[in-house]
Amino acid sequence: MSASVEFLGDNPFMPDERGSSEGEDAGRPSGWNPADRLRSELHRIERLLDPGIGFIEQAGERYVLPAWQRVTQGEPRWPVSLAIVASIVLQLALPEKVAFRPRWLLPALQGLMLIGIIAANPTRIDRESRRLRLATIGLICVSSLANAWSAGRLILHLVNRTLDLRPARLLITGAAIWLTNIIVFALWYWECDRGGPAVRVQAGRRYPDFLFAQMQSPDLAPPEWEPGFADYLYLSFTNASAFSPTDVLPLSRWAKMTMMLQAGVSLSTVALVVARAVNVLK
Repeated sequence: MSASVEFLGDNPFMPDERGSSEGEDAGRPSGWNPADRLRSELHRIERLLDPGIGFIEQAGERYVLPAWQRVTQGEPRWPVSLAIVASIVLQLALPEKVAFRPRWLLPALQGLMLIGIIAANPTRIDRESRRLRLATIGLICVSSLANAWSAGRLILHLVNRTLDLRPARLLITGAAIWLTNIIVFALWYWECDRGGPAVRVQAGRRYPDFLFAQMQSPDLAPPEWEPGFADYLYLSFTNASAFSPTDVLPLSRWAKMTMMLQAGVSLSTVALVVARAVNVLK
């Protein structure tokens, strides 16, 4: 009988009959609550693990979760700003027949919008603002419109044979539109992946739209790695040159459709420009 009572006393889910006659439990009511007993056992285990348990609680999130799944300090603003400035310069270098008219309008609008965004958040993208995101999307839309207009005009002139340019000048024009296309789609990928950079820094969305190699193999990347604009620029370049994803996989439907659109525009531009340049050389 004593062995039976001993066994029940060691089981946190059964009442301890010894407690009713010993020391501090002698004055307690005879009612038994399994939740209280379980809580008491958990506290006892925590005390045994202390001080290690405190360290695990504080550092667990940092060392268990990769950086792209937890709150971080945010990425710097300057890479995106530099890419937009490069796209503006490329637009100004286009011939008169291909550029949007008046040719100063869209570049000037892009420059003013970029200055306003930098003034509102000059250093790091570490806070979510509806106005800032709308302004950024508007800036990307203007850049997309300018490049789409130039690409369409170039293709139209090449098909109708109405663009009288030397082969070198033609190749430079096609390269400028192709590079601008890469920057514009990189901006779209960067702004839309997991709700944008301000949402990513707060780990607001669990599922990514693009799967980078570091996400699949976190042991091959530093613990502080998370995708930045340079990664999306690389994604855009490989998609525009290989016409398919390489080491970055699109997961959501919008990502797949956007990559398909970029590959189609890039293929059309490159094929027509090269074919026309070869024909002129002959």
